[in-house]
Amino acid sequence: MVKSIAPENHTVCSSSSTLCKLISWWNSHHSDKESAILQHQADWLLWLLHGKFGVTDYNNALKVGYDPETDSYPSWLLSQPYCRLLPSVKAPGTPIGFIKEDIRVKYGFPKDCVVCTGTTDSIAAFLAAGATQPGKAVTSLGSTLAVKLLSTCRIEDARFGVYSHRLDDQWLVGGASNTGGAVLKQIFTDDQLEQLSKEINPSEPSPLDYYPLPDIGERFPVADPKMEPRLHPRPENDAEYLHGILESIARIEAKAYLLLKDLGATEAQEVFTAGGGAKNKQWIKIRERVLGLPVSRALQTQAAYGAALLALKGVQHNYQ
Repeated sequence: MVKSIAPENHTVCSSSSTLCKLISWWNSHHSDKESAILQHQADWLLWLLHGKFGVTDYNNALKVGYDPETDSYPSWLLSQPYCRLLPSVKAPGTPIGFIKEDIRVKYGFPKDCVVCTGTTDSIAAFLAAGATQPGKAVTSLGSTLAVKLLSTCRIEDARFGVYSHRLDDQWLVGGASNTGGAVLKQIFTDDQLEQLSKEINPSEPSPLDYYPLPDIGERFPVADPKMEPRLHPRPENDAEYLHGILESIARIEAKAYLLLKDLGATEAQEVFTAGGGAKNKQWIKIRERVLGLPVSRALQTQAAYGAALLALKGVQHNYQ
């Protein structure tokens, strides 16, 4: 359905896109359509604070089809019957209004407390890391591996799971692989990961070649829903096995940044690391060797910190 109306390889063509979910809801509901409106999770949470329906930001709206480059919904989307469910879109960090009085009183906020539009959690984490120049990148090593690179060029290609978020007058290009910490947790306990990592010499390459996935399917840098995990052969030494897995994940990360470059994004020059994997010093050194780039742990790794910076910037810009 989406592929019949959207441009070829558009990010909304992914089965997990917001537009796919909206169309599915529209086709399965025959009532409540007149009063319905699309809200992302962030929109709903902010509505509880400011009380205004139908407001979102262009980061959250990207996967419903909003074009942040033209700052508008495209004509192919506005021609659809469900377009009236689409919210109005503002830049992330734009003041919407003062906080509701009952919320203000309950939690003791000042009378001039302003609520701003939000962003996605991964972009907030990127902002928290302080990567502000083109070529700076953030790899989030959580249950999955997500990369985001600040670029002067916008890149969109659903074939590889690549899309771009607008960040002021630049572009945050990236994608998310299914590899990451979830695979490690399937094999090792937290204590084992900590102890075995200490036995790894990160300056020596591992001869083991894996593609660590928690289950069948990969999104990025290869979009293959049928890709199977490759975690064998397993050596007798658990430290060697962990070394091979960590290095294999690093190679996937390197392939991801190389793909972004090949598609036309600004070449990565430095990588900051967020997420649980940022604590593993041996892994950071392995990744630095494999990527051939300086890699370090971000000073701030909490998305909430980035969201606070965004709100502060928006309020300062609009109320100076």
